[in-house]
Amino acid sequence: MIPPLALAHRFRPVQLVQHERRSGFRAPFVAVEAQPDPSIRATHVGLASGGCTLSATYDARRRRVTLHIEVPGGSRRFASRRHGRVTRPPQALALALTGRWLTAWSRDTAEGEWRARCKVDATDFVEVRTPDFLAGLEVLDPVGALTWRSGTYGQIGLRDLHLVTDADGSAYVREGRYWLTATQAGPGFADAAQTGVWSWLPGTDDLRPESLLWWTRDGLVHGDHAVHLVRGDDRWHVLASTWGDFDRTRVAITYATTDADLLAGEHVVEALELALPQPPGPHVGVWDPHLTRTDGQWHLAWVAARSFFDFRPALGRAPEPSGPWTLVGTAEDRTATEGCVIVRTDAGWRLLASDGADNDAGQRERYPAFDLTMREVGELEAAYGSNIPWPSVVRHGGGWSMITFDGTPYGGRLPGYGTHGDVLVLRSDQP
Repeated sequence: MIPPLALAHRFRPVQLVQHERRSGFRAPFVAVEAQPDPSIRATHVGLASGGCTLSATYDARRRRVTLHIEVPGGSRRFASRRHGRVTRPPQALALALTGRWLTAWSRDTAEGEWRARCKVDATDFVEVRTPDFLAGLEVLDPVGALTWRSGTYGQIGLRDLHLVTDADGSAYVREGRYWLTATQAGPGFADAAQTGVWSWLPGTDDLRPESLLWWTRDGLVHGDHAVHLVRGDDRWHVLASTWGDFDRTRVAITYATTDADLLAGEHVVEALELALPQPPGPHVGVWDPHLTRTDGQWHLAWVAARSFFDFRPALGRAPEPSGPWTLVGTAEDRTATEGCVIVRTDAGWRLLASDGADNDAGQRERYPAFDLTMREVGELEAAYGSNIPWPSVVRHGGGWSMITFDGTPYGGRLPGYGTHGDVLVLRSDQP
């Protein structure tokens, strides 16, 4: 099917500021970082919009990092007793707005790891996700800083890496580079992350950020993710999972088409929820879409959840990406399997997935392979890391590569689950 794949590269592209600017933000994903002046008692960095101010302060005398939210009629100061105190003067202070979350960061050395020092849900005080708030959002001049920079927030880790494909399932290539989408991690779980588009030279650690995508829903801008981009009929087909406002009650898959060049710049997508057939039994949500056209029919792989978190792969078929979708089948014997990828191999079309550690014995930490009737026909031989890494494989040159991720966290203990992961590149030079 696919020759065995071995680990070739492990790396982690961390950047709090991705596209530099001071205003003109289209989504609530903004960061500002500064180098404190050691001769000044306090350093302040902040954002403002419509009479509201969101800021972070480093107090050099107390060696403490705090957050401040000022809204018409009042102000609040926030400090973490466990995480807010630094052991030595930081080389950098940062403030990041990631969806609803406002986080203060510090870094001990110029090339060291960012550590989250305080974290607050900003929407308890002001709705930061509305177009009106974003239209007025700007970065304030830092106080007590030697140097500083600001712009659209980037990421502290990457997960859910999906190759961008043509409608026939082949990798989309532009200017010699392959392209993929990734969930760019924030300081927390689903509602702190966003989607980025990256370009890559397969088999290498040459991975480059290119563009950012967000979604508008119910009058708010969200950082949805677990996205698949498909190029077909001279337009982009965009499928996303509605993780951006996840409240542990429901997740859906949305679909949109656009003529915009999603591989460059920043974009806010308007999409509609896909009506997908529900397998028998309990049902709370769907995510991880992967779309391919084979033999004149569109096939969509996704994850169908019985509860949070009890989930398994599903496969559907439709004449058009918008539907109507007919259920082909599900892997009912799985409870923690996701990351579906539909790929053409020498043995035919295969739906690859990732069996997490919470499955039954014999179905853990492996990459099962199903045919397009959802009959399990084998498995991909490849190194399996932590979390539930996706088997995003691609044939190129004389061999195969896979780009995936693991569960390595970042930023200290304060952010909690969702800051993963490292990027892993696996490779085989066998034909």
